[in-house]
Amino acid sequence: MPNIKHSGTFTLGDHRVNRLGYGAMQLAGPGVFGPPKDRAAALAVLREAVASGVNHIDTSDFYGPHVTNQIIREALHPYSEDLVIVTKIGARRGEDAAWLPAFSPEELTKAVHDNLRNLKRDVLDVVNLRIMLDIHGPAEGSIEKMLTPLAELQRQGLVRHIGLSNVTSAQIAQGRSICNIVCVQNHYNLAHRADDTTIDQLARDNIAYVPFFALGGFSPLQSSHLSGVASGLGATPMQVALAWLLRRAPNILLIPGTSSLAHLRENLAAAELVLPDDTMKELDSVAAAAA
Repeated sequence: MPNIKHSGTFTLGDHRVNRLGYGAMQLAGPGVFGPPKDRAAALAVLREAVASGVNHIDTSDFYGPHVTNQIIREALHPYSEDLVIVTKIGARRGEDAAWLPAFSPEELTKAVHDNLRNLKRDVLDVVNLRIMLDIHGPAEGSIEKMLTPLAELQRQGLVRHIGLSNVTSAQIAQGRSICNIVCVQNHYNLAHRADDTTIDQLARDNIAYVPFFALGGFSPLQSSHLSGVASGLGATPMQVALAWLLRRAPNILLIPGTSSLAHLRENLAAAELVLPDDTMKELDSVAAAAA
């Protein structure tokens, strides 16, 4: 069993978590919609992740919808005291599986209560507000009207900590003027590095950065440089991509997702992979080629 403690730790909210966590999105059906093909396998993946030392799980009630949270509850409840479950609100799924904005005060309140019910929690550890001004990526615009209701739910004691997702640097600054922000979750990986400056700024302020699509998402990372480096290290390209992120900055927390036990073990083994300085420099060419 991989020793993920080699990944190091970082503070998320009021807990120190191992930097290599798990993302539950792929536990839902195809297109993150509907139930999984193999519910027993989904339960087994979650249980092995936690048994392997994962104490940071990322989820959302709009995965499925409701599916992943219900599977997490079935697999892991009652939860261990050191487990941090981070969820997202700000979107909903249409009957055709479309991803739709949902950030009116009424929708945000309903989303928090849905997450509480489906996870069987009295309070949510961390809630990320997904900004849906553009579903394809961050777009400038005020987030005050959507973040203020979430801050009120925090004051009511339903949410411990708040994070932001799919945001610009200006929106992070605005968010921090409204309430304490403990993490930012944006698209970032070896080939998609628009947030380089943001990551460094957040690191100086001890704010966690959680990259989604760390392995490319629906279009997995592919690069001859990456494959060559992996071959030389006796690792897989995905393990190298995760190890690069762990070394990139100390505030980066990883949440690679999978519905496969084999892939879970492969991902967690990245915690033990050490990348030399010259390898880090070589991997920068992947980003240059992507640009």
